[in-house]
Amino acid sequence: MTTTPTRTGPPRADCIADSAGGITFDIVGEDSPRAVLVLRRRGGTSAADEMRLPLTPAGEGRLRAVLPSTLELREGRWDAFTDHGGEAGEERIEPGVRDLRSLVDRHPDPGRAQVAVRIPYPTADGKLAVRAWLRAPHAEAGDITFGQSAMTVEGRLYGAVLGAGAAVEARLRGAKDEVHRVPVTGGEEGTFGFTLAYAPLAEGRGDEQRLWDLWLCAAEDSAGIRIGRILDDVWEKKGVFRYPVLPVEGAARPTTAYPYYTVDNDLSVRLDSAQ
Repeated sequence: MTTTPTRTGPPRADCIADSAGGITFDIVGEDSPRAVLVLRRRGGTSAADEMRLPLTPAGEGRLRAVLPSTLELREGRWDAFTDHGGEAGEERIEPGVRDLRSLVDRHPDPGRAQVAVRIPYPTADGKLAVRAWLRAPHAEAGDITFGQSAMTVEGRLYGAVLGAGAAVEARLRGAKDEVHRVPVTGGEEGTFGFTLAYAPLAEGRGDEQRLWDLWLCAAEDSAGIRIGRILDDVWEKKGVFRYPVLPVEGAARPTTAYPYYTVDNDLSVRLDSAQ
């Protein structure tokens, strides 16, 4: 016989993420038979920024909702609620056990038109949210190695192929026309690689900090594809992935440089005055 969930506190969800982008939510602490799970994109204002999923009994005092990989989520952060209907209203869900093992070292088919990633995670205030990416095409950063005042990046391209004139552009944030290009090499199954020297990024620099965003142009005059790293289980890499801070040799002023991931897990390079 199915056990009716008994409320003992805020609802809590155990989550299982699959490699295709689906998520199963098993909720305990929810006793309303009319409740649904609501995912709402932070800052969104349209109907497409809310997803409502039915909750059904799953045994052992749990209610279950399934977000299938075939349902599209816009890129962003989606907060999770239960909605009880009527005057009862909504309640934020707390995170339980999150099984993200299937997201580690993902290698989707390089020929697919787009890459969709959803990672359930705990927010800073202890609530459940889902980080979603939807990239078409997508340039996934892989290993980063370092030489003398330079870095080499290996990656994989999805939804596009490298052609004549392929290059990576380092675009200075806040300066529309400041771009530095380096050639890209290609390999099998969509792999690519490039080496970026730091010295050209420091040319003309005063004491100001410089942030360079990295874009892959798959062919001459093609639109840039933002290089990022999303095909794993780390929803925010900025405070997790740390790289060497190197002196920029040949710079007119003492300068250091290092790559880092932004809050959206996109790859950039930061230049600062040397201490």
